[in-house]
Amino acid sequence: MAESSFDVVSSVDLQEVKNAISQAMKEITTRFDLKATGSDVSLQGEEIVITSADEFKMKAVRDVLETRLVKRNVPLKALSFGTMDKALGGTVRQKVSMQKGIPTDKAREIVKIVKNSKRKVQAAIQGDQVRISGKNKDDLQAVMQSLKAADLGIDMQFTNYR
Repeated sequence: MAESSFDVVSSVDLQEVKNAISQAMKEITTRFDLKATGSDVSLQGEEIVITSADEFKMKAVRDVLETRLVKRNVPLKALSFGTMDKALGGTVRQKVSMQKGIPTDKAREIVKIVKNSKRKVQAAIQGDQVRISGKNKDDLQAVMQSLKAADLGIDMQFTNYR
Protein backbone atom coordinates (compact mmCIF):
# COMPACT_ATOMS: atom_id res chain seq x y z
CA MET A 1 0.00 0.00 0.00
CA ALA A 2 1.39 3.40 -0.95
CA GLU A 3 2.13 6.14 1.55
CA SER A 4 -0.43 8.98 1.48
CA SER A 5 0.18 12.50 2.73
CA PHE A 6 -1.05 16.07 2.86
CA ASP A 7 0.43 19.42 3.85
CA VAL A 8 -0.99 21.84 6.40
CA VAL A 9 -0.19 25.35 5.17
CA SER A 10 -1.29 28.88 5.91
CA SER A 11 -1.33 31.41 3.11
CA VAL A 12 -3.45 34.25 1.79
CA ASP A 13 -4.33 34.71 -1.87
CA LEU A 14 -2.85 38.15 -2.57
CA GLN A 15 -4.96 38.66 -5.70
CA GLU A 16 -8.17 38.20 -3.70
CA VAL A 17 -6.88 40.69 -1.13
CA LYS A 18 -6.22 43.23 -3.90
CA ASN A 19 -9.72 42.70 -5.29
CA ALA A 20 -11.27 43.11 -1.83
CA ILE A 21 -9.31 46.33 -1.26
CA SER A 22 -10.45 47.81 -4.57
CA GLN A 23 -14.07 46.89 -3.82
CA ALA A 24 -13.78 48.39 -0.34
CA MET A 25 -12.33 51.61 -1.78
CA LYS A 26 -15.26 51.85 -4.23
CA GLU A 27 -17.70 51.54 -1.34
CA ILE A 28 -15.77 54.03 0.84
CA THR A 29 -15.75 56.69 -1.89
CA THR A 30 -19.50 56.36 -2.46
CA ARG A 31 -20.73 55.98 1.14
CA PHE A 32 -22.15 59.23 2.49
CA ASP A 33 -20.57 58.92 5.95
CA LEU A 34 -17.09 58.14 4.59
CA LYS A 35 -17.09 60.14 1.35
CA ALA A 36 -15.03 63.24 2.27
CA THR A 37 -13.08 61.82 5.21
CA GLY A 38 -9.86 61.04 3.36
CA SER A 39 -10.19 57.38 4.28
CA ASP A 40 -7.93 55.04 2.35
CA VAL A 41 -7.10 51.34 2.20
CA SER A 42 -3.95 50.32 0.37
CA LEU A 43 -1.70 47.30 -0.04
CA GLN A 44 1.95 48.08 0.64
CA GLY A 45 4.07 45.01 0.01
CA GLU A 46 2.70 42.26 2.23
CA GLU A 47 0.80 44.66 4.48
CA ILE A 48 -2.56 46.43 4.29
CA VAL A 49 -2.54 50.05 5.49
CA ILE A 50 -5.81 51.70 6.55
CA THR A 51 -5.95 55.47 7.11
CA SER A 52 -8.92 57.59 8.16
CA ALA A 53 -9.87 60.89 9.81
CA ASP A 54 -10.57 59.53 13.32
CA GLU A 55 -11.02 56.27 15.22
CA PHE A 56 -14.79 56.10 14.65
CA LYS A 57 -14.40 56.37 10.88
CA MET A 58 -11.45 53.95 11.03
CA LYS A 59 -13.72 51.32 12.57
CA ALA A 60 -16.27 51.88 9.78
CA VAL A 61 -13.56 51.54 7.11
CA ARG A 62 -12.22 48.41 8.80
CA ASP A 63 -15.75 46.96 8.86
CA VAL A 64 -16.14 47.63 5.12
CA LEU A 65 -12.77 45.99 4.43
CA GLU A 66 -13.56 42.93 6.57
CA THR A 67 -16.90 42.50 4.81
CA ARG A 68 -15.24 42.61 1.40
CA LEU A 69 -12.51 40.18 2.48
CA VAL A 70 -15.07 37.68 3.75
CA LYS A 71 -17.04 37.92 0.48
CA ARG A 72 -13.80 37.19 -1.44
CA ASN A 73 -13.14 34.12 0.79
CA VAL A 74 -10.10 35.62 2.51
CA PRO A 75 -10.12 34.28 6.08
CA LEU A 76 -9.99 36.97 8.77
CA LYS A 77 -7.96 34.60 10.98
CA ALA A 78 -5.07 35.11 8.58
CA LEU A 79 -4.98 38.85 9.34
CA SER A 80 -3.53 40.49 12.42
CA PHE A 81 -4.56 44.08 13.03
CA GLY A 82 -1.96 46.38 14.57
CA THR A 83 -2.61 49.31 16.86
CA MET A 84 -4.13 52.57 15.66
CA ASP A 85 -1.36 55.16 15.36
CA LYS A 86 -1.65 58.90 14.96
CA ALA A 87 -0.57 60.03 11.49
CA LEU A 88 0.00 63.40 9.83
CA GLY A 89 -2.83 65.92 9.67
CA GLY A 90 -4.72 64.52 12.65
CA THR A 91 -5.51 61.23 10.91
CA VAL A 92 -5.12 57.71 12.25
CA ARG A 93 -3.39 54.78 10.59
CA GLN A 94 -3.58 51.05 11.19
CA LYS A 95 -1.40 48.36 9.67
CA VAL A 96 -2.75 44.90 8.99
CA SER A 97 -0.25 42.10 8.49
CA MET A 98 -1.13 38.95 6.59
CA GLN A 99 -0.11 35.55 7.83
CA LYS A 100 2.38 33.76 5.62
CA GLY A 101 3.30 30.28 6.72
CA ILE A 102 2.69 28.52 10.02
CA PRO A 103 4.71 29.88 12.98
CA THR A 104 6.97 27.34 14.70
CA ASP A 105 5.01 27.28 17.96
CA LYS A 106 1.73 26.63 16.11
CA ALA A 107 3.45 23.92 14.02
CA ARG A 108 4.49 22.21 17.25
CA GLU A 109 0.88 22.39 18.48
CA ILE A 110 -0.28 20.76 15.23
CA VAL A 111 2.27 17.95 15.66
CA LYS A 112 1.09 17.51 19.27
CA ILE A 113 -2.57 17.26 18.16
CA VAL A 114 -1.61 14.67 15.52
CA LYS A 115 0.32 12.57 18.05
CA ASN A 116 -2.51 12.79 20.60
CA SER A 117 -5.01 11.56 18.00
CA LYS A 118 -3.60 8.01 18.43
CA ARG A 119 -3.75 7.44 14.67
CA LYS A 120 -1.03 5.74 12.65
CA VAL A 121 0.22 8.93 11.02
CA GLN A 122 3.43 10.92 11.21
CA ALA A 123 3.77 14.70 11.30
CA ALA A 124 6.91 16.53 10.20
CA ILE A 125 7.57 20.27 10.32
CA GLN A 126 9.00 21.42 6.98
CA GLY A 127 9.85 25.10 7.19
CA ASP A 128 6.57 27.02 7.38
CA GLN A 129 4.30 24.02 6.74
CA VAL A 130 3.58 20.65 8.32
CA ARG A 131 3.46 17.41 6.32
CA ILE A 132 1.28 14.64 7.67
CA SER A 133 1.69 11.17 6.18
CA GLY A 134 0.27 7.73 6.80
CA LYS A 135 -0.79 4.54 5.03
CA ASN A 136 -4.52 4.80 5.66
CA LYS A 137 -6.39 7.67 3.98
CA ASP A 138 -9.20 7.40 6.54
CA ASP A 139 -6.69 8.18 9.30
CA LEU A 140 -5.49 11.21 7.36
CA GLN A 141 -9.03 12.48 6.92
CA ALA A 142 -9.73 11.96 10.63
CA VAL A 143 -6.60 14.02 11.43
CA MET A 144 -7.86 16.76 9.07
CA GLN A 145 -11.16 16.85 10.96
CA SER A 146 -9.45 17.05 14.34
CA LEU A 147 -7.20 19.90 13.11
CA LYS A 148 -10.24 21.78 11.77
CA ALA A 149 -11.99 21.31 15.13
CA ALA A 150 -8.96 22.55 17.11
CA ASP A 151 -8.95 26.33 17.34
CA LEU A 152 -5.29 27.28 17.00
CA GLY A 153 -5.98 30.92 16.16
CA ILE A 154 -4.48 30.61 12.68
CA ASP A 155 -5.96 29.90 9.29
CA MET A 156 -5.06 26.47 7.91
CA GLN A 157 -5.43 24.97 4.45
CA PHE A 158 -4.82 21.37 3.50
CA THR A 159 -2.94 21.01 0.23
CA ASN A 160 -1.02 18.37 -1.73
CA TYR A 161 -3.39 15.57 -0.70
CA ARG A 162 -2.09 12.34 -2.25
